[in-house]
Amino acid sequence: MLPDILPVRMKNGGIMKKSEKAALAVELLKKEYPEAVCSLTETEPFRLLVAVRLSAQCTDKRVNEVTPALFERFPTVEDMANADVREVEELIRSCGFYHAKARDIVECAKELLGRFGGVIPDDIDELVTLPGVGRKTANLLVGDLYGKHAVVCDTHFIRIMRRLGFTDTDDPLKTEKTMRPLLPPDESGDFCHRCVLHGRAVCKARGEKCGQCVLKEICSEYKNKSVSAGKQGGKTKTERKKKLNVTA
Repeated sequence: MLPDILPVRMKNGGIMKKSEKAALAVELLKKEYPEAVCSLTETEPFRLLVAVRLSAQCTDKRVNEVTPALFERFPTVEDMANADVREVEELIRSCGFYHAKARDIVECAKELLGRFGGVIPDDIDELVTLPGVGRKTANLLVGDLYGKHAVVCDTHFIRIMRRLGFTDTDDPLKTEKTMRPLLPPDESGDFCHRCVLHGRAVCKARGEKCGQCVLKEICSEYKNKSVSAGKQGGKTKTERKKKLNVTA
């Protein structure tokens, strides 16, 4: 049964607008995950920027294990700007792609000092001019640091938005452009963090737990699966495969 926050039009058999569906998804995940926190433990602006850069193709858990030693050795933007790239490489080696990441981190620190006085910009277009900073990182920073409208398109967010039926793409920029006007600006950053939590726990890339999902009643993919299962006599795809193997 859907919660009381379901729009009246849908309770009466109508069709929700995409903006209504997005607002409902926000409320459902807020109820499921009251604490909308970034899984990276660094909170100081420059350190958060570095942590997000390190998280590319690496788990947040690993990044959280690496950053204490990194920032003990290079605690400030100034220290990092003057760092030997080879020493940074050794400290972040276990995060993978450490040559490129170390180079980006040191160069980013230099540009922050030279162009922005050591302060993290609060504008996405300015942030993406820094070495190693893409739109995902920029959105996370303006959302978490400055409370601005942010659509952080990591793999979990992209997957969940596609399954819900908001998008039909895996492209981060297209997903951001689609979702930015649909999400409430004051909720968007936290919603993205909650999508990460939900993507890891329930809406996984493989082995998704649809039966446990708080979003299933508004999920296009779940509805399509249900219709397909109905046509197959209520059997799931896995069950049908087992039956075919036994018969063969």
